Amino acid sequence: MRRVCFQLQVKPDRIDEYTRRHAAVWPDMLRALADSGWHNYSLFLRPDGLLIGYVETPSLEDAQAAMARTEVNGRWQAEMAEFFVDLGDASPDTGFVELQEVFHLEDQLGSLPD
Repeated sequence: MRRVCFQLQVKPDRIDEYTRRHAAVWPDMLRALADSGWHNYSLFLRPDGLLIGYVETPSLEDAQAAMARTEVNGRWQAEMAEFFVDLGDASPDTGFVELQEVFHLEDQLGSLPD
């Protein structure tokens, strides 16, 4: 399973509404994410709008492609796009900045000699 961390910027004046919408994500969107390979998916939001996402998936590219084939994802992304800064022509689910993992405790513990 690949661990993916990413960043987006929520517009400061939209933080409350963004948070409210994520308190009750559409059931068909939740099912589509799980069925498309998005596991242990979390979003973290700083008070200034910095959004950090984390997901575990066998393949981010395959998970994104599977979501792109769903009708619900198109509706969700269209509604969410207005909340973000500097997406350009991308949607939130593809326009994020992926962060490089530089440390993972379990990986290093596993490489220690007995």
